[in-house]
Amino acid sequence: MQPLTRRQFLTTASVGTVGLLGLGRLQAKPSRPELTLGFSLYGMPHLKTEEALRIVADIGYDSVELALMDDWDATPAKLNSERRAAISKTLNDTDLKLTSLMEHCILTGSQASQQKVLERLKKAAEVGHDLRPDQPPLIETVAGSGKWETLKNEMRDNLGEWAQVAASTKTVIAVKPHRGGVVDHPEQGVWLVEQVNSPWIRLDFDYSHFTHRNISLKESLQTMLPYTSFIQVKDTIMKDGKVSFVLPGESGEIDYVQLLKLAVAGGYRGDICCEVSSMVFRQKGYDPVAAAKTCYRNLAPAFVQAGIKRG
Repeated sequence: MQPLTRRQFLTTASVGTVGLLGLGRLQAKPSRPELTLGFSLYGMPHLKTEEALRIVADIGYDSVELALMDDWDATPAKLNSERRAAISKTLNDTDLKLTSLMEHCILTGSQASQQKVLERLKKAAEVGHDLRPDQPPLIETVAGSGKWETLKNEMRDNLGEWAQVAASTKTVIAVKPHRGGVVDHPEQGVWLVEQVNSPWIRLDFDYSHFTHRNISLKESLQTMLPYTSFIQVKDTIMKDGKVSFVLPGESGEIDYVQLLKLAVAGGYRGDICCEVSSMVFRQKGYDPVAAAKTCYRNLAPAFVQAGIKRG
């Protein structure tokens, strides 16, 4: 019998059991660990979702993330029941796993300003359950901008409200520490999750936000992994004293074989999702299909070298 995926476990286990075990370490480890290699449609901002899904599947990816921000095709307001049914069918036809929904929900602000954020999270969760009722994807988001020491308690309180939405919709919300953001260190993300103490509030690990900052891959991953339900990948380069994001594997500075080995050794059994930064897709002449192919070509061999089976 195949081990349960994290998503399958979430639909069958009680919240109390999930809280005790931890979402990142739920499954018995198979003899050869399985992860999925995915692509975020954040990097295909002008394509219709159904077309983008077919492209991603044809390239060879196992999984996909939808971008739900207003300018993208999959934003909830653009997805009536017919579109949701069509996207669900395309997911079935392509055999892609829908692992995540990208949102941009700011964690700072007053309770009044947070009401719109909570409604956005509810709508995102509804999309996830409509598309994949048996295995609803998580929602991942950054936290916004500002000074950590000034805003950490405000974010803690707001995240408690997010946790109520997550629990009521049975949807995991993963917060991503982001370079230059209000949450930009691994320890800060961990502090927030521990303060809220909800099995539905997790972290999104993306090492590109820690490179060129004297934060090692091993230490940052080990710090966040017990609370991590999603891993995204892209690279950074230093140019004229400034850091720029590039496609995953392009800089040659991130050891993805090591990342994969450390992740599975720590119990992670989720998605490794390629993300194309807006710094890349806003460049003149950007080709989303070529970018997706480059990401796949750079990441797929790392699974083989690490001895990790792709689910």
